[in-house]
Amino acid sequence: MNQDSRAASSNVPSGGISARSLDDLLGHVPGAVYRCENADPWRMEFISAGIEELTGYPVAGFSARSSLTFANIIHPDDRLAVARAIGEALAHAQPFHLTYRIVAADGAVKWVCEQGGGVPGKDGGIAAIQGFISDFTRFKLADLKVLEQAALLDKARDAIVVVDADSRVTYWNTGAERLYGWNADEIEGRRVCDLLSAEMSAYQGACDVTLAEGEWRGELCLRRHDGTVVHVDSRWTLVETDGLAGPARRIMSISTDISERKHQEARIFRLAFYDPLTELPNRANLLDHLRRALIGSARTGKFGALMYCDLDHFKTLNDTHGHAAGDVLLQAAARRLEQSVREADMVARLGGDEFVILIPPQDDTREAAALQAETVATKVVAAMSAPFKMADFSYTVSVSIGMALICGATDTVESALKQADSAMYQAKSSGRNTARFFDPEMQAALFARAELETALQRALRNNEFVLYYQPQLDELNHVTGAEALLRWRLPNGQLRLPADFIQTAEESDLIVEIGKWVLSTACTQLAIWQSAPETAHLTLSVNVSARQFVEPDLVAMTESILRQTGADPRGLKFELTESLVVSDFQQTAQQMKALRKLGISFSLDDFGTGYSSLMYLRELPIDQLKIDHSFMRHVLTDRNDAAIVRSIIALGYSLGLQVIAEGVETIGQRQFLSDAGCFAYQGHLYERAVTHGDFSRYASVMH
Repeated sequence: MNQDSRAASSNVPSGGISARSLDDLLGHVPGAVYRCENADPWRMEFISAGIEELTGYPVAGFSARSSLTFANIIHPDDRLAVARAIGEALAHAQPFHLTYRIVAADGAVKWVCEQGGGVPGKDGGIAAIQGFISDFTRFKLADLKVLEQAALLDKARDAIVVVDADSRVTYWNTGAERLYGWNADEIEGRRVCDLLSAEMSAYQGACDVTLAEGEWRGELCLRRHDGTVVHVDSRWTLVETDGLAGPARRIMSISTDISERKHQEARIFRLAFYDPLTELPNRANLLDHLRRALIGSARTGKFGALMYCDLDHFKTLNDTHGHAAGDVLLQAAARRLEQSVREADMVARLGGDEFVILIPPQDDTREAAALQAETVATKVVAAMSAPFKMADFSYTVSVSIGMALICGATDTVESALKQADSAMYQAKSSGRNTARFFDPEMQAALFARAELETALQRALRNNEFVLYYQPQLDELNHVTGAEALLRWRLPNGQLRLPADFIQTAEESDLIVEIGKWVLSTACTQLAIWQSAPETAHLTLSVNVSARQFVEPDLVAMTESILRQTGADPRGLKFELTESLVVSDFQQTAQQMKALRKLGISFSLDDFGTGYSSLMYLRELPIDQLKIDHSFMRHVLTDRNDAAIVRSIIALGYSLGLQVIAEGVETIGQRQFLSDAGCFAYQGHLYERAVTHGDFSRYASVMH
């Protein structure tokens, strides 16, 4: 220490310590200890050697004889504020604690922390000022960095929250204010889990994982200030810091609002797995639940049930009041179905007017599951029997229910649906408005039907079908034509009649391809007959099913076959059943008129056995009525059948239509028809259905 500094310190009480020793001791303090006059607080009586490291100026520079005062190195922007703060503290006889900037000898700006106070004099006033000045730059820059980081966090769109180990908020950024609705002042120090968590178990689970593993990420459902719910994607991190009281643990969470994404996901899910009209689970949803139920049942051995529900005569409502009315009824029916089942049961809509109820496997025995299904079915039938209130009318429907017991050990999704569907058709066959359980015998019939479908497909591929021809004759026993009759020649040579397979063909849509083959083969044969003088006059009748007639390309397909085979359409006759005409009168009439333009004529088969109507005899281009063999069988012994046959003949000729009788097997039957005015016949009295070669020989004999 130089002479000036020693002189400046000579008035400092040593308490038994020499001035040199005190100076050496204070020289090791990280900062500067000072004492100055009250009259001039910047003129130092004493200042320790630490001032050199702090300011870069020598100790001697601050002596009373030096022109340098400490005020000279205080940053100009802070000088006035520091003077005022010290003056105010001294005026009130209080210590002062300041942080401000100084300009060091090398021009660097530093932050210092000054703590000091006045020394009382003998007169009661302030005799001197003493204190301690330390370098505060590192701490101030750290504070500024924290403030800068906080400002950046506040600008983040995500909600950033820091909580202590007790879940109390220690930091809450602007993004959190926007997302949750509380401002930082309202939330700081409060337990965030009590305010935000809409699902406490999920929130607590996230906390436990973070504390145990150091981090957690996932989705949470949280509650806003206004009570609404927000879905967030959160990333939680455990932060451990050293505090005055020891290590501290905090959790920082960064949360992004994903409510819109969750809304869109929910919307896509509903579109994929729910019926938009009734808001019931759709087919995909049902199949998924059924699959899961069967997997669980295979493990537990429990039994459940599947119920296939179809509204009776629903099509009539659509046809008479429009599809809008039908939609209203379907929505109301869906609500009644939901009200008829237990909470654990599932009601789904497959499409149209078809609904399915899944009773999950929960019963130990088949008998208990069957009883539960029957109870639900009874409720459903009763619920559906009440009239439905529409906009301006009431409408009553019933329901046919097919029930199948399910167990994962024996059933699959496909088999359960097929069984319930099959039982539903049995309920319809039993008079509708009822429920039926699946019958194992019915399953055997289903397997047989499936095998028959496969065999029919093979028959088409392998050309196993053949046509037989039954002659049609006039009153002079001359052959006028034939009816083409389908036969199926099996690989073993056995012939199967249409009664054995035609219904399955129609139900499986194979009838369309089979019918196309029949028409093409018949037209080929007709063209052959038309090329020979002795058979050129023959007509050929071909049976057309109702399923074929609804095909939109029937006319184009027929025209193409006629062109390919070269057959004259004036020799071709389509035989239609009454059921075909009644099923869709308008479409039937349109198709018939288009075919008539090609030159094809029409015979109404099985007349009198269905819903005979004079209207379609008048409106449709029918050329011939065919008396069914069921009337001919008892025409000589049953007065009613005889009267019906006479009426058909009289009606036909009064309308200018030809009349032909099939099933003529005796001379007496033939005579009855002749006496009644019918002169066209077909039956075993003349000839059975034969091959085209045998028919040609028969026709040449009966020419």
